[in-house]
Amino acid sequence: MSTIADTPSGGPGRIALFGTSADPPTRGHQALLVRLLEQFPQVATWASDNPLKQHGAPLTQRTALLAALVEAIGNPRLRLHQDLSSPWAITTLERAAARWPDAELVFVVGSDLAPQIPRWKQARALLQGCRLAIVPRRGWSIEPDQLEPLRALGAQLEILPLSIPASASSAVRRQPDPSQIPASVWPVLLEHNLYGLERPS
Repeated sequence: MSTIADTPSGGPGRIALFGTSADPPTRGHQALLVRLLEQFPQVATWASDNPLKQHGAPLTQRTALLAALVEAIGNPRLRLHQDLSSPWAITTLERAAARWPDAELVFVVGSDLAPQIPRWKQARALLQGCRLAIVPRRGWSIEPDQLEPLRALGAQLEILPLSIPASASSAVRRQPDPSQIPASVWPVLLEHNLYGLERPS
């Protein structure tokens, strides 16, 4: 599909903000973080509780899983900022704005979440306080009519030209698939005996 953007990507001082339930982190998360580093000077990530989901592991353990993935990627422009974590995106944005008052903050979500955003807490304030970057996920197409409610709330939109594998944490929880788990995450998974996963021999 073609890229839909109000203004082009790039430029100094942009920080990608990518929160995830990391329940568990998959090869899809790994690929997205690596690709975001190609698009942004800095990438901040954190594990969070999603008020619309039931989680398979406590937040502290999911944070440890994500920390292992970030460490393995090993790029100093990618940092785990767990202090940004909140069930509410508006709270995360306020914390990020206080931390980086001079940066252009870009809130990154998958295309599966985009239709939900108008129902989020203080959605208008959120969308007017940052840019919104949507990452296409296989199986969740982005239709122009889905973007109009976001623009009506003041969103400055970008559709990032990324291709992310069809790898979902929810699918791993329903049907454990070791092939979807990055190697760096396995020690934490096994230490806490999470998700019924057994490392393949």
